Amino acid sequence: EVEVQCVRRMRVPVGAGRQAYSRSGVGIPEGSRSPPRLITFSGQGTVVVERWWKVPLSKEGSPPRLHPRRHRIYRLVEDTKTQPKGELEVILTQSVDNLGSRGDTVSVKKSLARNKLLLEGLAVYASPENKKMFEEEMKLRAEGKLERLQTQSGEKTVQFLRTCHLEVGMKNNVKWELNNEIVARHFLKNLNVFVTPHVLKLPDEPITRWGEYWCEVTVNGLDTVRVPMSVVNFMRPKTKRYKYWLAQQAAQAASKG
Repeated sequence: EVEVQCVRRMRVPVGAGRQAYSRSGVGIPEGSRSPPRLITFSGQGTVVVERWWKVPLSKEGSPPRLHPRRHRIYRLVEDTKTQPKGELEVILTQSVDNLGSRGDTVSVKKSLARNKLLLEGLAVYASPENKKMFEEEMKLRAEGKLERLQTQSGEKTVQFLRTCHLEVGMKNNVKWELNNEIVARHFLKNLNVFVTPHVLKLPDEPITRWGEYWCEVTVNGLDTVRVPMSVVNFMRPKTKRYKYWLAQQAAQAASKG
């Protein structure tokens, strides 16, 4: 019931029933009268205690000489039940929102790891064998021997683009032809998405008029999303300076009239 950790320390499983400890640290043997303010431990856990008074060394082969009262006084060293709960390191076997993609090593709460990730097969323990297995898998993917997987940010980008509609404003007083650079600028301006021109694909026919079109965006060279695109007449932004200029034009027209 009581595991001796060293000469002066003992690790006592909670609920052992062999020894109770008062708040002052005095051990009360079974069968004796219970003093006031007696501590009772409930539930599972472990407490580490040490004797307040050092036990003198005894001769070889003979038991230690324990004082009937002095050597029953203990000092609490550690209570594992009051320690902060640690985290568990796992390796993801597939992409999980807000955690990572397949092969990523993450540290999560033990409850989340045991009740969801490990139980549903979304992760495995980060043992040396599992780490070695996923490292070899990543090397094969980098060499092109295995199919590449989309990253978590890439999956979110794909989902976002599938719900988007791009609007491109072009002026009507000059001749123009839509190209990848113009579309990339409007992606950043209107949708707040940075898209490089070389991952964009426009229709084969040149776009020189307003209307409804489409463009394709390839994310990380894996997934291609077709985004609907409207080419409309460019409207000047209604800034304070522009409103002031309109007011001046209206005042001049009124004075002439």
